[in-house]
Amino acid sequence: MNPQEKTPQSYDRYLSPLFAPEDSSLRAARKEMRREQLPGISVSASEGKLLHVLALLSGAGRILEIGTLGGYSTIWLARALPPEGKLISLEIDPHHADVARRNLERAGLTKKVEVRTGPALEALSRIAAEDSPPFDLIFIDADKDGYVDYLRKALPLLRDGGLVLADNTLPDAVLDPKADSGTKRYNAAVAAHPDLVSILVPVLRSNGIDGLVISLKKGD
Repeated sequence: MNPQEKTPQSYDRYLSPLFAPEDSSLRAARKEMRREQLPGISVSASEGKLLHVLALLSGAGRILEIGTLGGYSTIWLARALPPEGKLISLEIDPHHADVARRNLERAGLTKKVEVRTGPALEALSRIAAEDSPPFDLIFIDADKDGYVDYLRKALPLLRDGGLVLADNTLPDAVLDPKADSGTKRYNAAVAAHPDLVSILVPVLRSNGIDGLVISLKKGD
């Protein structure tokens, strides 16, 4: 490699400590997830900060997260909420949910965050039946084959002018452009959706480059 060339990891090592330094709660969350042998697929610190900033820009008071894992991204999002804000996070794996609850308690966020276990589509139907206020931001980071169905069920729960964010949406499209995948179907769906204005933004991870789709729900 040319000495002047930089890897994605080089950029992440510069970006994350400067703009997204982890405090003790975030570091402990990562440690707890490793100890409990959760998959190492959480967002990076820099992407967590991006989620945080987008939540602040949208003025989010209610956030829905589909896919909790160990609660690392949940912490970044919940910290953008106002004092009376609420985040509901959906996780199919009870063990993952328990780890997330411990991490959220350590971060002092249990009053703002509710982790619900079970299949996300069923949980979304129950949320719709609750007749609660609409969400301001929805973050999708679960099984990729379900992304289009999650969008279909979750979009009616989002206010006009709210944001839908979807993680891990770039590698499949670039590494194997001829193969079918849930994220490629999701990208095509939001790009063509008449009620959404969308863009895919590359994001840095410690192991390379990923992507976050940002979609704005248009009003009437």
